[in-house]
Amino acid sequence: MSHDVQQPYSYRQSTPEDPDHRRLPGWRDVTDREWRSAQWQRAHCVKNVRQLREVTGDLLADTFLADLEHDQRTCATMPLLITPHMLNTIAADSPADGPGSLTDAFYDDPVRRYMLPVFSDRRTDFPSHPYAQRDSLHERDMWVTEGLTHRYPTKVLAELVSTCPQYCGHCTRMDLVGTSTPQVRKTAFALKPQARLDAMTAYLRKTPAVRDVVVSGGDLANVPWPRVEAFVDALLEIDSIRDIRLASKGLIGLPQHWADDKVVAGIARLAATARSRGVQLALHTHANAAQQITPAVVATARRLFDAGLRDIRNQAVLLRSVNDSPAALLDLSFALLDQAMITPYYVYLCDMIPHSEHWRTSVAEAQDLQHRIMGYLPGFATPRIVCDVPFVGKRWVHQVSDYDRVRGISYWSKNYRTALDADDPDALTRLYEYHDPIHTLPAEGQDWWKAHAPGGPVPRSPLSVVH
Repeated sequence: MSHDVQQPYSYRQSTPEDPDHRRLPGWRDVTDREWRSAQWQRAHCVKNVRQLREVTGDLLADTFLADLEHDQRTCATMPLLITPHMLNTIAADSPADGPGSLTDAFYDDPVRRYMLPVFSDRRTDFPSHPYAQRDSLHERDMWVTEGLTHRYPTKVLAELVSTCPQYCGHCTRMDLVGTSTPQVRKTAFALKPQARLDAMTAYLRKTPAVRDVVVSGGDLANVPWPRVEAFVDALLEIDSIRDIRLASKGLIGLPQHWADDKVVAGIARLAATARSRGVQLALHTHANAAQQITPAVVATARRLFDAGLRDIRNQAVLLRSVNDSPAALLDLSFALLDQAMITPYYVYLCDMIPHSEHWRTSVAEAQDLQHRIMGYLPGFATPRIVCDVPFVGKRWVHQVSDYDRVRGISYWSKNYRTALDADDPDALTRLYEYHDPIHTLPAEGQDWWKAHAPGGPVPRSPLSVVH
């Protein structure tokens, strides 16, 4: 094909660049050695508006900081916590040359939009969908032991920890993960960590139908490495388990952790054992924007591959104004694949948690986006856009059984039972609902929801408290 054919998207190779952290006043004296230290990164996370001001000096206007504080006080379902590495990717190309000079760039930045949500981002009509739930996927309802969700016939999710190195505003596990916010009293594990892990392995030993374990949280980067390695070693001793997927956004937000010599050596040991037993060992991570694929992320991914890790795959979340355009999603996919050899895997629709409507897209928008990214990437690296339907599970967005586009209600079927419907004779013939954001609907649909939504439009008020 001629090189001058006009295409909707133009592929271009790019070289990752490390933003200079010294451009921010609070980090001007931070050495490269300190910056590469996981311990330094953890100790200097930004946890509140005051600390953000200390890092950025007068480069952010007071209006932005007030906007952020207002959101934390009235809307945020996740506490503010962002690593220096992650914060440094925000507005990295914007000149920091005077009071307020980073304000507009911060407001517009895709990473900022989901890592540092502000009050003015939120919708004022339906900030939460009337059917939003704290545990929107009912994972806790499917715990077979504390923290072990057996949702699919052959797969389980093991939540080893309820904290992360950084908190994403759209977190699907906002009911459990992170410390409480003014709006949300978080649920908590009752068992001690080792007792919880022992109960998980005991269940898996007596349940040979399970062949695939996702080891997650929270984030594994917040679990002491010896505990992670011991748990995975125990999984490798169970003959029925053939796939183990470690889950950590820490590779993107705190690559210094995964680059630590002790962690890399541990990965090498686990990878060698997995190979000898014919088990697939992979790492799943979470980047939503191309700018997050920094040289540190690239170098760390290569170290993990050199240590014997079979695959690293990315699971993004489809977020409005972050990655909901073909260009943004393709830029992210090519950055992952070309620079870090990370496979673009899934792109999840943002789940129906409270105060997430400004992030969520409709199923129709996701279907259109899937169509528009096809043909540019290799088939194995073309991410599947999926809807995680409550009580059903992951479904490609084109697998919808029926779709009322006026009211934004899509209907989905499933082909397996969970523990919640084990005795339900209609579980495999029933259709299950998923709901589009109301503001994406035509006027007729929006009017219907205003008239028929449970309790009417959801006000900006504190979320219900669960102890």
